[in-house]
This record gives sequence, structure tokens and C-alpha cells, in this order.
Amino acid sequence: MQNILEKFSLQGKKAIVVGGAGDLGKAMVEAISQAGAQTVVIDYDDRVFEMCENFKKDGLNVSAIKADVSKLEEIKASYSKSLDILNGTVDILINSAGIQRRYPSEDFPEEEWSKVIAINLDATFYYCKYAGNTMLENGGGKIINIASLMSFLGGITIPAYAASKGGVSQLTKALSNDWAAKGICVNGIAPGYMDTQLNVGIINDKKRTDEVFMRVPMKRWGNGDDLKGLTVFLASSASDYITGTIIPVDGGYLGR
Repeated sequence: MQNILEKFSLQGKKAIVVGGAGDLGKAMVEAISQAGAQTVVIDYDDRVFEMCENFKKDGLNVSAIKADVSKLEEIKASYSKSLDILNGTVDILINSAGIQRRYPSEDFPEEEWSKVIAINLDATFYYCKYAGNTMLENGGGKIINIASLMSFLGGITIPAYAASKGGVSQLTKALSNDWAAKGICVNGIAPGYMDTQLNVGIINDKKRTDEVFMRVPMKRWGNGDDLKGLTVFLASSASDYITGTIIPVDGGYLGR
């Protein structure tokens, strides 16, 4: 009889985390690496190199690649480099890259719309496509897309972000429908109001914070640590019969 804790192990697994140097991405990289996965972290920010060096000092098997995921050619190149590092295979893909822009909808700049969609939605699809092909060749894998509460809600002054995260949710379901019978589980995590750089404007606005907490039964901001357990679960064999779902991590927000 297999010990239940063994089902959560990622020992010997190969992983790619896109946007892994962000506030939430970093926590997920740490979680799956501590669970045993060899991890390649793709990010646009140079801090990805320092982050991975620090993780290596802690004994984690991580590698860094810098890429601008708003550009298809850099997505392709970074995926190819990742496969080289991982000896041609990938078992886990986490799409965590994302940006936020706030403008009144009637004034939303065209270039900002295009950039948000490119990074939040287009890049998610392309990495899923490329990793999906590799996973299909190797018999399966786990894909985790980072959605948002705005996959369910419209928000205010964030039409591009809401559209992109709604798209991530639907993309997750569509890919699951296509690949579930072929061994690939595709799921999404929808973080709620998190203490990250994307929300710094709200965090520093006491009135907005009070409004948020009226809908959050836990009465606190979430953080990267709140995603770690779910990330390992969805990446592991413990979740083998779970696919096509978007799981909120929101302190109870949607329950109100």
C-alpha cells in the first residue's frame, strides 16, 4: 500500500515555471522544488538569476532563463532552452506570468491592451501548446495556469486584465477537454486579493482595503505561501482525477 504522502512527492519530475520570479511565482517555484522537482524558471526580470542562485544554496535544483514572454520568438526560444536543461522532457508546467494595467475602459490605451493580452493570455496558450506536445509524446503531465478572481468577476478599470484572466479560465477548460484522456491534467488556480506588487495601489489605500476585507471572511491579504500546498497537490499524482477546474484561493471572497 502506497503511503499517501508519497503521492505528493515530485521527486524526479521536471518542471517549468513561467513568471517564476514574481511574488506568487517565486513561492510556487520554492514549493515544487522542495517537493523534489527539477525546475526551470522563466522570467523577464533579472532578479530571476539571483532568486535561483539563492534557491541553489538551499539545495534546490533550479535554473533561470530570461525571456520577454510578450514575444513569440522568445517564448519558443525559452521553451527550447528549458527542454535542453531538463533533458528533453517536462512533467509540470506552471503559467504564472502576468501584468496589470488600470485605466477607465473608455480611455484604455490600445498598446496596453495588447501587452496585457499578450503576456497574460497569449503566452499562457503558447507555453501550454509547446509543453502539451512534449507531454503527449511522453505519456502525460500536469499543467497549472494562474487565473484570478477576475476570471469570475469584472473588476473596475481593468478590462484587459479581466478579459485575459477570463480567457485563461476558459483556455484551461478547453485544453483539459482535449488532453485529459491523453494523460494531461490541466487546472487553474485563481488567487484572490494577494499582497503582491500588482495590488500595491489597493494595499496602500485604506478605504479600498476596508472594502476588500468586507468581502474576505479571513480579513487578511493572501500571500505566496497560501498557494504552495495547492500547487504541489495539482502538480503531483495526488490530483490525478482532477482536471478542467479553477480553484480559488481567496480567503472566502467568492463565498460572500
